[in-house]
Amino acid sequence: MSQKAKFTDQKFLVTLIFVTSLFMCWGIAITMADVLNKHFQNVLSLTRSQSAFVQFAIFGAYFVMGIPAGLFMKRFGYKNGVLLGLSLFALGSFLFVPAASTASFGFFGVALFIVGCGLSTLETVAHPFIASLGDQRTSDQRINFAQSFNAVGAMLGPQIGSYFLFRNHIAGNKDLGPVTTLYIAIGVVIALIAISFAMVKVPATTDPHAIADEEAVNVDTAPAKKLIDHKHFVWAVISQFFNVAAQAGTWAFFINYGHEKMGFSDVTATSYMTVFMGMMLIGRFAGTFLMRIIAPNKLLAAFALGNIVMCIIVAQGFGWPSFIALLMINFFFSIMFPTIFSLGIKNLGTRTQQASSFISMGVAGGAFFPFLMGKVADSAGVANAYYLPIICYVVILFFGARFYKVKN
Repeated sequence: MSQKAKFTDQKFLVTLIFVTSLFMCWGIAITMADVLNKHFQNVLSLTRSQSAFVQFAIFGAYFVMGIPAGLFMKRFGYKNGVLLGLSLFALGSFLFVPAASTASFGFFGVALFIVGCGLSTLETVAHPFIASLGDQRTSDQRINFAQSFNAVGAMLGPQIGSYFLFRNHIAGNKDLGPVTTLYIAIGVVIALIAISFAMVKVPATTDPHAIADEEAVNVDTAPAKKLIDHKHFVWAVISQFFNVAAQAGTWAFFINYGHEKMGFSDVTATSYMTVFMGMMLIGRFAGTFLMRIIAPNKLLAAFALGNIVMCIIVAQGFGWPSFIALLMINFFFSIMFPTIFSLGIKNLGTRTQQASSFISMGVAGGAFFPFLMGKVADSAGVANAYYLPIICYVVILFFGARFYKVKN
């Protein structure tokens, strides 16, 4: 009998801590963008569909940067890939200073796009990087561990954004100074992380999916097939596209829903957004436990069905019942990204890294969907906009129920 695999080795511990912190960093950045969305509505007098450009800039960068980041990682290694991502993240943050001085929403869009390129690079590199920091049989455990810190970051983002942008905001005030202060602070912190990580000596790592032995977690069972011929992989890319589309739209207008349908102030609505992100953390723990007794694809389908029901309730504008349903959307959303990801790379062996880049590009769904929801929100009210994510969850439901199957 083989010895039980360790979570990681002592030599990887410092690197593991640094890479895990990256998951929290992009969790903070993504949810802070949702607070920024509402702040730009206030100070730049934007409509909801116009402010959705915040999400377009960030998630659009994922589409543009996904493959280049993967190629850079393959050519220059994990550590340099992380340093590139952190550098772009910091650069985009510092560009908020000239953007604020010109009060140009277009300039802000450029800065956000560069931030998004940094986040895309970090996310593309960090998943396989953390998987490589130890025994291949425990790579999934390390990824799930790091993802829990991503959820913590998602909870911190709204609170940090609210403190800087909403705490002392007076209605009608067009001052962009708080945005500048916030993103200078972010840029400095990210730059310090980059400098610190540059000094870390990363031990030699092994691709956990490149070793084809009897205990490997991901062995290619059909090496003669082209990647695109693996239907479960293709459907995973499609499902991830719609998954992140629903996520981006739902998160982007959460504060608007609290303000319009519940009568909350921006500060109060943002505080509930922290609860909203907390539901995602609870959902990940619950999902991890439930996957011991329920097949991941079946749980994915069940959670997708749960979100279809929640979206219908949210769209009715029933007050607290609808708002609780809105909070529950993030509970059911919790397992979708990692589960779609893991089902999509199943039995791809050494092509896992390439497949990961394409599935990560599915994040581009978040670039366009907030525009659609914003258009509906502007014309028919924010509650009716929540009918749209139902389309996304129907696709995910079919993937979990049928199209996840690996065919040799």
